[in-house]
Amino acid sequence: MGFWRKSVAAATVIGLATVAAACGGDDDTTPPPADTSAVTDPPGDEPADTTGEAPSGEPIRLLTVTTLNANGPTYENIAITAQLAADHINANGGINGRPVDVKVCDEQFDPAVAATCARQAVEDGVVSVVGSFTYFAEAIVPVIADSDITWFGACCPISPSELSSPYSFNIGNQPMYAVGEVKRAVEDGCENINAVIAEGADAIFRTPMENAMTAYGREFNDVIIAPTIAQDYSAEVARATSNVDCMVVVLSETPFLTWNTALQQADTDVKQYGNQGNLNAISAKGAEEATHGNIISGMYPDISTAPWDDYRAALEANDIDQEANDFNSLGGMGTWAAYIAFAQIASTIDGEVTAASFFEAASNTSELDLGGMVPVLDFTQEWTDGLEGYSRLFNRSVVYSQLDNGKVIPVDNEFFDVSDLAMGIAQG
Repeated sequence: MGFWRKSVAAATVIGLATVAAACGGDDDTTPPPADTSAVTDPPGDEPADTTGEAPSGEPIRLLTVTTLNANGPTYENIAITAQLAADHINANGGINGRPVDVKVCDEQFDPAVAATCARQAVEDGVVSVVGSFTYFAEAIVPVIADSDITWFGACCPISPSELSSPYSFNIGNQPMYAVGEVKRAVEDGCENINAVIAEGADAIFRTPMENAMTAYGREFNDVIIAPTIAQDYSAEVARATSNVDCMVVVLSETPFLTWNTALQQADTDVKQYGNQGNLNAISAKGAEEATHGNIISGMYPDISTAPWDDYRAALEANDIDQEANDFNSLGGMGTWAAYIAFAQIASTIDGEVTAASFFEAASNTSELDLGGMVPVLDFTQEWTDGLEGYSRLFNRSVVYSQLDNGKVIPVDNEFFDVSDLAMGIAQG
């Protein structure tokens, strides 16, 4: 990805923005003016109370990079969650008795500012860049890697460095949830399936989705590339629901809202399969009947389930407005999982926790167990025999939820590995 050129590359960024808004950002409002300093303390109150002995000593400095001020998708939920996670870690003794100090760098949807975030991470002696999401990681990862600083726990890797650098340790698995949509649709008995993919995002999602269909000996009836900005998707919905019984859809939250409105008006019984954080209660509003029973494929179990007990408690204890920002999302849950994983690995370090010592510890972690937030991960085994360019995609499993009269409810907490399907290899 990197420094985006106009025309084709710019369209790709816009398309990816519509999909990766599954991070749960606000892509339908005008953000506040940019701060004069890119690095800020994230929003969020101090924890209501603490447990255990308070950590002391030199703080372990961490950074989260995301977009907070821009004329496009912004991710306040990532910034808020980063601070809540730091408070949670410190309230439970810190890391080997040391507190963590978290800052957020707002890259303002600008690759030049993203590069500044990277340089500041190096200058500030940051141990790791944790739980971040940006379209411009290509301006960050190579810079921080030169100082042994890891890009750790990303939910939604989309750039070459995120997916291939030995300093990148992804916990999320974009674009595997789209493969999961195909898996569930076929195994639910769908005979004829159309695909709908946001314009620009097809470069990342289309091949593994079509590979999955090939693994089942099938082909999509049609692949509809939906414009990222549309006042009315009636024509696209009509095409997507023509002569099929199911459709697999990869859109972001705001386009999904417009899409579902058109779906409701179409009065169709075609079943829809969508992506976590975007096909949700917000985008289903007003189209509860049309979306009832829709299946959601995601990376993380629903926030209502046991793995997220501490996360929900932190949100509630700090009176975080969960309607203003979606925390049942890739960005929210992904950031929490990243910080909990960082603390787990860093706590195993015998000696000083530095960028170099954490990189070594992460590289030697063969059994990262986050209690069901994601499957147990092995950072010592790259996906070298998988999709070309995706070697650092350690988590390749999906989990399902569904819409029930406009509410997202978990189907179960079972993870399904879709590695083979993404490569066109039949399962079983």
